[in-house]
Amino acid sequence: MNLPAKFVKVKCTDCENEQIIFGNASTVVKCLVCGRTLAEPKGGKAEIKSPIVEVLE
Repeated sequence: MNLPAKFVKVKCTDCENEQIIFGNASTVVKCLVCGRTLAEPKGGKAEIKSPIVEVLE
């Protein structure tokens, strides 16, 4: 899912940890608890691979 340049709170599907990540992440973002990939860079916007809990302003 592509989002505007905002921070989003996502929930890891493996360990259920909630983590805030940048919607335009330019590197692979992994869960800080279990290491699952939460987002990957895709042409300027991150492809979010976990459920989005909240979009932060």
